[in-house]
Amino acid sequence: MRAPRTGARRRHAPAEDSLSAVPNRRPGRRPGNPDTRVAVLAAARAAFAERGFDGATIRAIATAAGVDPALVHHYFGSKDQLFLAAIEAPVDPAHLIPEVLAADRDELGGAVVGLLLKVWDGPMRPAGLALVRSAVANEWTAKLLREFLVTQVLRRVLATLDLPRAERDARGALVASQLIGLVMGRYVLQVEPLSSAAPEWLVAAIGPTVQRYLTGDVPLP
Repeated sequence: MRAPRTGARRRHAPAEDSLSAVPNRRPGRRPGNPDTRVAVLAAARAAFAERGFDGATIRAIATAAGVDPALVHHYFGSKDQLFLAAIEAPVDPAHLIPEVLAADRDELGGAVVGLLLKVWDGPMRPAGLALVRSAVANEWTAKLLREFLVTQVLRRVLATLDLPRAERDARGALVASQLIGLVMGRYVLQVEPLSSAAPEWLVAAIGPTVQRYLTGDVPLP
């Protein structure tokens, strides 16, 4: 009878749950199971629309999607990145806001308008228009677009002004009304001369109004 080989190792294929990391995988973020990513993004959209950016948590989103919170972080990184993926944002404001914040306090309004025009007049316009048009027709998308504008853009600008929370929110809402009106008039409805005006003219015309909303004397609720 043949003696068993000593030192031989039984080879087993590593068991892998579709929602867990594979052992000995090379470093780097993996693409992930498409069905899992779809489930996480759907849960994220629902959470952000229902509870807002601040109220939604990675843990609650993971629970709704039926996955571990660590997997959500592994696929998407931070809550900010998950939010941007969920709404299919055409741009990450974190890459652009420093350009605005580099302006002097008295020139923030013009810098905000200039940045908006720079983004919308560039190659990201089709994706931005798709998001805005979807928001007009869909209540949930409208809520997500509002959260994007308020939490990802305006909050970062207003945070530099050291204002009380209530005043910061009120001023942010006024600025948002101006920016949304500009986007709708110039890019969606294409109202003339807004639609064909040079960006410099729009910055000069609208920037002071945004500046007043940011730092000027305005009646607040």
